[in-house]
Amino acid sequence: MALSRMEVKCDGTERIPVDYVKGILQPTPTCDSWDQIWDFQARPDDLLICTYPKAGTTWTQEIVDLIQNDGDVDRTQRAPTHVRFPFIEWIIPSMGSGLEQANAMPSPRTLKTHLPFQLLPPSFLEKNCQIIYVARNPKDNLVSYYHFHRMNKALPDPGTWEEYFESFLTGKVCWGSWHDHVKGWWEARDQHRILYLFYEDLKMNPKHEIRKLGEFIGKKLDDSVLDKIVHHTSFDVMKQNPMANYSAVPAEIMDHSVSPFMRKGAVGDWKNHFTVAQNERFDEDYQRRMAGTSLAFHFQF
Repeated sequence: MALSRMEVKCDGTERIPVDYVKGILQPTPTCDSWDQIWDFQARPDDLLICTYPKAGTTWTQEIVDLIQNDGDVDRTQRAPTHVRFPFIEWIIPSMGSGLEQANAMPSPRTLKTHLPFQLLPPSFLEKNCQIIYVARNPKDNLVSYYHFHRMNKALPDPGTWEEYFESFLTGKVCWGSWHDHVKGWWEARDQHRILYLFYEDLKMNPKHEIRKLGEFIGKKLDDSVLDKIVHHTSFDVMKQNPMANYSAVPAEIMDHSVSPFMRKGAVGDWKNHFTVAQNERFDEDYQRRMAGTSLAFHFQF
């Protein structure tokens, strides 16, 4: 366990150490509270937004909040994303616990997790909660997660691009293997109340996908409200929204001068990072790891 309980540092700044929960790498505050997280008590009217990290989580949260509030932008300005949506397994000593935040929140709650399906607290399934899962193509997901690691001191230092590429490929990153994550939730989608969406579909046809989200949540939205939500959840508008761009998080945790939290939000940016050799190796590994699944991704438009 090379990464276990290790203080990882970047440019002299201490990072939160990491360890394993059932084979999945996590920050140690999460590991230390795992029993309480596993025993988390969901409520039947909870809505859970789940993604692999950097797969459109904040975007989906903002869309869902606007749907729930019938497009009322002022209502979504009530607090930053991380306050509106408790992140159930996330604990930063200086900022508090997502678990405690969730437990203190009145119903109906909209919650967030990055947990793979096998680590989801069982009460979500027992209570038949609605779950929205969003998947993003792995090449863009890797690039976005790499830059997020660079700016987020609550995660391990990613090392060089070449080093992080290897870590991602082998699943030795927080929340584990991308391949296992997207496949696990894909396989579970028909047995539970899971709406499985794709980041690239949201980019290509946001109005269609937002309507689908509204129907899943039980909200029928007219065209004018849909258009308003599409506008306010566009990348350029959200990037300037202090309640959605994570600028409210202290700079000692998220340093936007290293890389902004909302960086590009594009499909196909991986082509600016992958070498030819890396792309060939990634494709070969992808074909092997994704064999036998009906999951398919757009890697560019």
